[in-house]
Amino acid sequence: MQTSNFATFRGSCNPNLVSIALWPPRGWCGRRYKALAPRGKMMTLDEASYREAYQKILDGLDPQEVFEDLGEDAILLCWEAPGAFCHRRLVAEWLEEKLGVQVLELPQNDNPKQKDLFT
Repeated sequence: MQTSNFATFRGSCNPNLVSIALWPPRGWCGRRYKALAPRGKMMTLDEASYREAYQKILDGLDPQEVFEDLGEDAILLCWEAPGAFCHRRLVAEWLEEKLGVQVLELPQNDNPKQKDLFT
């Protein structure tokens, strides 16, 4: 399992891509996993409050079930650029801690001619 952002996979319909954002980009053709999406009111919180609110979401989920639902080849996507504070990394840390799996952030694809790292 890996994480990245929508910009890295713009225009891709790779079946491993999974949106965990509140709203995916217009025209999104990948899967969505709404259980991991933040709630709308969270978008106005500071980072500490956001982390606390998001942890409550994770506490209500079974990490093994989430991992199995997503699949080990899933690439979890949301909007933030690599390195920015982001809930996809909170999910990654949660899965790593609870299941002992490694969930890496893919490097951002800066090549505009190659929209998908897997084509």
